[in-house]
Order: sequence, then C-alpha cells, then structure tokens
Amino acid sequence: MRSPHDFRNGESPTYRDRTHFHSTVAAQKLRRFHSLILLLRLASFSFSLASAVFMLTNSRGSGSPHWYDFDAFRFAFVANAIVAIYSVFEMGVCVWEFSRETTLWPEAFQVWFDFGHDQVFSYLLLSAGSAAAALARTMRGGDTCTANKAFCLQSDVAIGLGFAAFLFLAFSSCLSGFRVACFLITGSRFHL
Repeated sequence: MRSPHDFRNGESPTYRDRTHFHSTVAAQKLRRFHSLILLLRLASFSFSLASAVFMLTNSRGSGSPHWYDFDAFRFAFVANAIVAIYSVFEMGVCVWEFSRETTLWPEAFQVWFDFGHDQVFSYLLLSAGSAAAALARTMRGGDTCTANKAFCLQSDVAIGLGFAAFLFLAFSSCLSGFRVACFLITGSRFHL
C-alpha cells in the first residue's frame, strides 16, 4: 500500500489504497444519505421531464397558439430538458457512489461539481418558471386563454411541474452544500 505522500499532482488514492473504518450506524447513515440524494434526483428528473413533455405537446392545431411561438415557454422547455438530462447523469453518479463507495471523480472535484451545478440549474429552473408564469398570467388577462383554455391549462401544468422540479433540485442543492461544508471542515464529503 502506498503512503499518502506518494501521490502527486492532485492524484487521489484508489479504492484499494483507502482504508475506511465505519461503524454499522455510520454505514447506515451514509446509506440513508445516499438514498435521500438519489430520491431527490429521481424526483427532480421526473418533474422536469414531465414539464418538458407537457410543454412540448402543448399544441392544439392550426388555429391555436403554439408553445414555440413564445420565448418564455421555449426557455421553460429548454431549461427543464437540460435539468432532466443533468438529473439522469447525477442519478448515475449517485448509483456509482452507492455501489462502489467512492466518487466518480476525485472527491474535491466531485463535491464542488455537484454543488455548483445544482445551484446553477436550480436558478435556471427558477428563472425559466418565473418567466413562463409571467407570460401565462399575461395571457390569462387577454383573450388568448378565453379562446384556448386547454392551451393555457396545459401551460400552467407544465409551469407547475417545472417549479416542483426546482424545489427538489433546491433540496438536493442543500444536501450538496452540506457535503461541501463537510469536505471543507473534515477533508471528507461525509460528516462521520
């Protein structure tokens, strides 16, 4: 086994080079923590994908308005699609960490990557949802929603699902922030 001083240029020891001792209680806490993160990522994926699908299918024919005619609805669709793809990637990373008990990338990079991207994509969803909600409210005040109630209702559902995806991603961001704080304090992403 190599000593920690043998690693250079930011290399980290492999799984076999690390010797972790965790009690049964600590291992259960880690499993619960990983399960909670995975559940939040799954919920974020589900709601953002559903929002993107609802927005994508929101066209009622030639006389009805189309979602792609409005910039705010396009922004909401793209933001939710990006978050769905990101959530799938992060679910894979969670499963990797859960099964292998190590991060996909070096630990310092992984905790900052997760936290930074959770923050950026949370704010992306919030701004897209806010822009789409403002447009939907404006449309409701005009005669667009009077003539096309189904279009407005489906837009509202898509916007609501996008806000739900934001909430789950924001909770995931809080847990990622906790992992960053633990990493800064203890040198490990776990508080144990």
